[in-house]
Amino acid sequence: MECGHTSGYYYIGKNRALAFSTAVPFGLTAQQQNAWLYQGGGLELMNEVYANFNMLAFPAGNTGAQMGGWFKNEIKSLSDLQGLKMRLPGIGGDVMSGLGVNVQVLPGGEVYLALDRGTIDAAEWVGPADDEKLGLQNAAKFYYYPGWWEPGATLDAQVNKGAWDRLPVEYQEIFKTATYQANANMLAKYESLNREALKRLIDGGTQLKAYSPEILKAAQKGSVDLLNQFASQDATFKKVFDQWSAFKDQVSAWNAINELSYESFVAPSL
Repeated sequence: MECGHTSGYYYIGKNRALAFSTAVPFGLTAQQQNAWLYQGGGLELMNEVYANFNMLAFPAGNTGAQMGGWFKNEIKSLSDLQGLKMRLPGIGGDVMSGLGVNVQVLPGGEVYLALDRGTIDAAEWVGPADDEKLGLQNAAKFYYYPGWWEPGATLDAQVNKGAWDRLPVEYQEIFKTATYQANANMLAKYESLNREALKRLIDGGTQLKAYSPEILKAAQKGSVDLLNQFASQDATFKKVFDQWSAFKDQVSAWNAINELSYESFVAPSL
C-alpha cells in the first residue's frame, strides 16, 4: 500500500520503539508530544525507525488525554485489580498485567458486547465521545480517570518511501500541510466533543471516579521499570527512549510552572 492512517503503537510487535510515535504510559501530553515531534527531534527519530520498513510518517491527528476505562465495580485499591478481566492493549496492558489484571485484547467492535455480557469486568477505549458511541455507559457505570497509558495519542499518516520519493516536491509539501491540518483539527475536535459527551454521560448516571494514588503510583513505577527494561534489551528503543526522556523532563518542568499552576487554580473541583 502507498499510504495509511493509523497509530504506530499497533506495530510494537515489529519494533517497540514505534510506541513513542503514539503514546507510552505516563508519557507526553498532546501538546508536549507535538513539541517533541515537530521541534524536539522526535519525528526524525521515529522516521529512522520507520525507515526499517521502507516507510516514513507524519503526525496526522491526536486524541488528547484519554480516560481510564469503564468498570462494573469500584476499584479502590491494588487488591481490587487482582484477577480483574480488562480490555487494554499495548504497553499499558503490560503494566496492568504486572499489577495483577487479566488483560484482554479485543477489537473495538467486540468491546461493548464483552463488557455487557460480563466476559470482561472493565474496558478502555478512547474518551467520552468515542466511548459514548460504543454505548459503554450502558454496560458499566464507573468511569475512571486519568488514562495514564495514553496521555496524548498521536495518529500517523504512514507513507511508502518509494511512493513518496516519486512525488513531485510540491505534492510532498501539500501532503505535509494536510497532515499538519489533520493533526491540529483532530485534537481540537476531540476537546470540543469530549466536553459535551462527558456532561451527557454524567447526567445519564455515569459515576466519575479517580484512580487512587496507590494505583497510580504502582502503575507509574511499573511503567518506568518496563520502559527501562525495554531500553536495556534493544538499542533502537534505548536511543529513542533516552532522547525522549530528556525532552520529557525539561518540558514537564516548564509546563509545571506555566500551565499546571494555572490549571490547578482555575479548574473547577470535581
